[in-house]
Amino acid sequence: MKKISLGGVALVCAFCSLYAQDPRERNYFYEILDPKHEPKPLVEGFAQERITENLNRGLAVAPSRDGKSVYLSWRLLASDAPATAFHVYREVGGKACRLTKKAVSRTCDFVDTAPHAQAVYWVEAVAKGQKPVVSEKRKVVLSDLKPYTSIRLKDNAKAGKIALADLNGDGTYDYIVRTPETNVDPGMPGDTTGKTYKISAYLSDGTYLWTYDMGPGIEPGIWYSPFIVYDFNGDGKAEVAIKTAGADYVKNEKGRVCGGSEYLSVLDGMTGQEIDRVDWPERNDRYGNLIRQNRNQMGAAYLDGKTPFILAARGTYKLMVVDAWMLKNGKLERAWRWDGDEENPVVRSMGAHSMVTADVDGDGRDEVMLGSCMLDDNGTLLWSSGLGHSDKAYLCKLHPDREGMQVFMVSEPKKEDGRGVSVVDAATGKLIWSIGHTTYHVGDGMVTDFDPAHPGLECFASEDRKGGSTDRYLLTADGKKLQVAQDEIPGCRNWIWWDADLLRETFKGDDNRWGAGSSSGGRSQSIWKWKGEILTENIKGDILLMADMEGDWREELITALPGELRIYRTDIPATDRRVTLMQDALYRSYVAHRSMGYPQAPVPSYYLGDN
Repeated sequence: MKKISLGGVALVCAFCSLYAQDPRERNYFYEILDPKHEPKPLVEGFAQERITENLNRGLAVAPSRDGKSVYLSWRLLASDAPATAFHVYREVGGKACRLTKKAVSRTCDFVDTAPHAQAVYWVEAVAKGQKPVVSEKRKVVLSDLKPYTSIRLKDNAKAGKIALADLNGDGTYDYIVRTPETNVDPGMPGDTTGKTYKISAYLSDGTYLWTYDMGPGIEPGIWYSPFIVYDFNGDGKAEVAIKTAGADYVKNEKGRVCGGSEYLSVLDGMTGQEIDRVDWPERNDRYGNLIRQNRNQMGAAYLDGKTPFILAARGTYKLMVVDAWMLKNGKLERAWRWDGDEENPVVRSMGAHSMVTADVDGDGRDEVMLGSCMLDDNGTLLWSSGLGHSDKAYLCKLHPDREGMQVFMVSEPKKEDGRGVSVVDAATGKLIWSIGHTTYHVGDGMVTDFDPAHPGLECFASEDRKGGSTDRYLLTADGKKLQVAQDEIPGCRNWIWWDADLLRETFKGDDNRWGAGSSSGGRSQSIWKWKGEILTENIKGDILLMADMEGDWREELITALPGELRIYRTDIPATDRRVTLMQDALYRSYVAHRSMGYPQAPVPSYYLGDN
């Protein structure tokens, strides 16, 4: 465990009064209340080397902007030699030809300006001194080619959440969806219609695999039904970790589940059959009332740097508890339990509505960001900001010249100390900058580079009218407030790398400019540059996810319509190339965790913006 100076007598005084505001107290429990406490040992998993996804070339095809050509793009992999280049091949009527005179080396895309009605495409990776490697093949029927791929869902269901993972080990991402799209929040009346959530799995080509009914013991709301999909046992195929309930569930007169067995279950990704189950962190009054007890999340973390562990979490506003589990030889083994209330009072109410994991202190092992606090890899508190519940917290590389990673946080409680919008160091929790004035109920936030006039990622946040303010804030990566009209500050939810530059784009049509949710309400949406041109129009469906799931490093967009998923992809030619974002550990963690909690657009561990 990392030892941090306490500040002597000042700490004791702080504990007696405003202890929750002083991040120096992160080790108060160990060093003052229980000085003989032995720190937890490091976690050691079953993996001998880091378990990673074995991605294929991710060849993607779309109609070109001129409507007459075929646009192809593919992945650059971390395993590729730096000088790797690519030849593009096309087969028509059984005859193959190479379309590239010189191998493509600057980008990972190509335009076939003379396509045939039907053809098969593939690319070949070439590097000096290495044997050429041929990609998977993609069949194209020109008359059927659309700017999106359609995946049909059974029973005309509409997806509310989605996970991407390779279920069959072919190197392509498959789809695991939760339906229906409706939600019951803990603050709402309970659902009495008998509706249940269902998890269904589909392969990348749309092949339906299975459906798991979560049953009446799991209320149909995001805080009751977390799931996360990843290869937890290292066999090259993803499993589904999910919160489940027994048949002994108890409901009160309002339809809320208030008792009964709760489990962490792991399902086989190809069959949906349960592999193993263990108890979920139990209910108790230390969480607060029923509304606060029923806040659940899940996560995935490489706690030993090699083995992906499953995290089962309960609590946000008061007590927080996290269990870490390893799936080994078909059995779940617990690595540790972190009890925030038992360990240290300054972590009460520090949770957010999502979690993310990454190595923030450079020891090769993942830490777990729960919101305003960070857990170390061995299940102890690394630091707490003392800022309370953060509706949004972004772990990121905020500025290219700043060492390490940072955390941008927006705090829901009223803050008169000016720290309601702030940035702290990801490794220590030390304050870097704050907004410097009173905030009332900051309910949303985002970091991304959309304005090249300022170095680093812009930071923006919006007050929730529940706190009495509707102000929106836009700041530079160094905390300087930009004097921009309120109606020009974009929304926080949905941002995507879509065109050829390093600035990120957002959406018109779903009121994202105002920080609204992901629903388009049935309207068409457009991808546009802030204060600039519309890049792509006529996007249909509610936004589920943006991720670099195929093609080159730009992101794809997944939307939900009744009975359908649509995967939209850019048709804008690239100007550079970089390793697929999904092989950046932090970016992949953001994508994995979007299947539960509130949506956050993924960001990588390195600076990705205009320099």
